[in-house]
Amino acid sequence: MKVAVIGAGSWGTALARLVASNGCDAWLWDRDRGNAAALDSQRENTRYLPGYRFPDSLHVSADLGEAVSRAELVVLAVPSDAVDEVSRGLASALRGCVPLLNAAKGLESHTGRRLSEVLADNIPGCAGAVAALSGPNLAVELAAGVPTATVVASRFAAVPDICRRVLACPALRVYSSDDIVGVEMAGALKNVLAIAAGISEGMGFGDNTKAALLTRGLAEMTRLGTALGARASTFSGLSGVGDLFATASSHLSRNLRVGIALGQGRSLQDILNELGQVAEGVPTTRAAVSLAARTGVEMPIAAEAHAILFEGRPPREGLANLMARQGKDESA
Repeated sequence: MKVAVIGAGSWGTALARLVASNGCDAWLWDRDRGNAAALDSQRENTRYLPGYRFPDSLHVSADLGEAVSRAELVVLAVPSDAVDEVSRGLASALRGCVPLLNAAKGLESHTGRRLSEVLADNIPGCAGAVAALSGPNLAVELAAGVPTATVVASRFAAVPDICRRVLACPALRVYSSDDIVGVEMAGALKNVLAIAAGISEGMGFGDNTKAALLTRGLAEMTRLGTALGARASTFSGLSGVGDLFATASSHLSRNLRVGIALGQGRSLQDILNELGQVAEGVPTTRAAVSLAARTGVEMPIAAEAHAILFEGRPPREGLANLMARQGKDESA
């Protein structure tokens, strides 16, 4: 079975290695010809996932048509704000309906669209075969074979079954869900909360503060998700609580590291320049706050994160604002 993985960052590389190790004819696409040639010759992603060799059945190409030709599954692992452009290219390269699995965890920052919506809009011939992947799946740990679980969500039952056959292995248990709205929103919004948790850590606060932020943040995630049609129970699953635990606690998490540096007083631009990769929580915070305003959903933690990221609000002022809010019932 041929599987094309679009995007050669750490996550795309980890997924391509997994698919190849599972016996598939795996193709990894990098838009830069020089990068693709280096990946192919070195048989390792020395920049984003060093130390993990490519299986022999993993091929690398900068030619999108070659990568997806005769593929039976296409996995998108590009940054959220690149999904629109890349999917337009895929629309020209694909022949017929091919299952599409989005592995990016974010929202389109300027519209708030979920990424499955972007794919369905841009590749209408595949709109009936779109799925989303989410869960506590840090790329380095997946590459190292550390046991974990994930969820594939789609409205079309056959698609998660295909993805399970490709992805499942002794180190990765694959669950399915038909709540694609909930799985996508949970996977995107937990990155915002990971930044908030990092800010708290960077300011020197302890586990009590982080636990309170994450618990109330989970309530925010659930409110916005259900307002958009998700099931509340999804946010207690792998893509919600599960991914939130991993992303907001592991220093492998780019979003947590961004928050820590912000809490220590560094500027966002300096942090992102040093990071050298996309921290999805940064653009997703813009989208989340915009969606909350449109739907009338209260998201005070996301709003304070937005003010710290983009409006110059000092982190201590943001925390003080949250602590000074009027008291309310916990279930509200």
